Amino acid sequence: LFLGFSFFLVTAALILMSLLFRFSVEQRLPEVGVMVAMGFTRRVIGRLWLAEGLGLALVGTLPGLWIGVAYAQGLIRGLATLWRDAVGGVPLSFHATGTGLLTGWGISMAVIAGTLALTLRGQFNRPPRALLAGELASPRIRRRSRGLGLGLVLLVASAGTAGAALLKGDGGNAGAFFGAGALALIGGVLLVSGWIARHETADTAAGVKTTTGFTLTTLAVRGITRRRSRSVSTVALLASGTFLVLAIGAFQMDATRDAGRRDSGTGGFAWIGQSALPVTVDLNADAWLEAFGLSRAELAGVNFVQARVKEGDEASCLNLDRAQRPRVVGVPAARLAELGAFRFVQTAKGRSKAEGWRLLSSTELVGPDGIPEVPALGDAASIQWALGRKMGDGVELTDDRGRRVRLRLVAGVAPSILQGSLFIDEEAFSRWFPGEAGYRFFLIDAPAGQTEAVSGKLTRALEDVGLELVPAVRRLNEFNAVQNTYLGTFQVLGGLGLLLGSAGLGVVVLRNVLERRAELGLLAAVGFRPRRLKRMVLLEHAALLAFGLLIGAGSATLAVVPELMAGARSLPVGSLALTVIGVAVFGLLTAWWGTRAALQGRLTSALRGE
Repeated sequence: LFLGFSFFLVTAALILMSLLFRFSVEQRLPEVGVMVAMGFTRRVIGRLWLAEGLGLALVGTLPGLWIGVAYAQGLIRGLATLWRDAVGGVPLSFHATGTGLLTGWGISMAVIAGTLALTLRGQFNRPPRALLAGELASPRIRRRSRGLGLGLVLLVASAGTAGAALLKGDGGNAGAFFGAGALALIGGVLLVSGWIARHETADTAAGVKTTTGFTLTTLAVRGITRRRSRSVSTVALLASGTFLVLAIGAFQMDATRDAGRRDSGTGGFAWIGQSALPVTVDLNADAWLEAFGLSRAELAGVNFVQARVKEGDEASCLNLDRAQRPRVVGVPAARLAELGAFRFVQTAKGRSKAEGWRLLSSTELVGPDGIPEVPALGDAASIQWALGRKMGDGVELTDDRGRRVRLRLVAGVAPSILQGSLFIDEEAFSRWFPGEAGYRFFLIDAPAGQTEAVSGKLTRALEDVGLELVPAVRRLNEFNAVQNTYLGTFQVLGGLGLLLGSAGLGVVVLRNVLERRAELGLLAAVGFRPRRLKRMVLLEHAALLAFGLLIGAGSATLAVVPELMAGARSLPVGSLALTVIGVAVFGLLTAWWGTRAALQGRLTSALRGE
């Protein structure tokens, strides 16, 4: 997970590094021209520049190695203190080996070397006269059309991946949609590259770029197309950071949102309970009330869903070990189906999610090896991570008589309070585990505003059986704390990516304007006011910021389709909107700062080379 989410941050860092290295090479093109004129081959010159870049990388990676260790130590310390709930209170300690650190450093250097080599590719393939004059290479139209076509292919592949997941009824497969969003991100950046290429024409004789028209907007477009690689790199930096922050932020869980809905993670229940001793009566019947000194008036609006329990391993995210013999709970499937409790996100092949709890009432089968099979369901995340299984797999257990029985996984529930157990129909449970008499697992409805009073009465009435009640919202938040903690660490990585994107935007603004001071000085000399020139430069780079935000936000929207399918109200729309607005404002401030810094002084002096 860390490798996957860090990919976007690593990509952003490499893009920024490539930009800075390219700027360094472009500034020293006359030096390359002198070396070519003296007889040095371009291959030798490329090796010299690569060795220089790797020397700088060596200086940078050594403190980076120390910072990486410190970051990892900080995460472990956080999991051992502030975020103890995320690991079930298991004590953790930091452990590193010299081999591991050297491996990480070696991989970093290899990736940096490949990036620098790609950056240098084609930089020196010009005549010595052009190098001595500092003329920059022009991109080839053939490469433009390839980029545009590849972008369209990736967008089609993204739509196909998401569409296939939806047609398969696999809307809860977050991995498929996150992959589709990543493809859309790359495809969108390539399409921007193609759009820039369409707004420039290449003069094959002189290699000069021109743009039709002569307005402030067309001049801004010309500025974008002037150095296409810089513009595209800036868009990619901003899009990557935006995508990561928004996509992860959308998966942050809060049990209090929609807690009263039946299809939420609480199932609409107020309390979840478990008793130390079995309850042998139907708590929904009036007959038991007098025995415990209660009346129906005191429990008006209170309803129970009672279930039988076969103890086993905790199969939730709070157990860091792989559950071998998971806890089994026998539930009244027909009652839960009637209530429409919880939301199903996965089913075995050939089964519909609309069937839900009714899948547990399916006829028992006999496997190819002669072992009886009982339909079962559970929390989808627990099935994948705690059990290491997928839909259609079986979990083999031994019943009360020593017979082998296989629980066939037929459905998975969205993150809910059902984590930690596998659920089968109560009738099948009584048949295979008759020794577990009575009920020990309870889901309780209570009227709003009376939950605390109801809890106190039930706890006192059933104290002899050791009933423990926990608010369903609190239990779900305990489970959610695990995912939210890891998502929080990934959001830090996304925030670093956005910082790199903003830094890249500022660097590009400075570099572009400094290169064009003579051009801007000419515009000032013919009557353009400095304020209009600043507005033109700001408009140019604001467009790059807008491209990055739109591509990142659009790709993130595709990545969070599973959450959108759960209902728009389950998304933290307000906080995500504030994030986008904050990034836009910060990016504009960065562009404004870069513009102001680069345009200080008299622009007309640049015409004299001052």
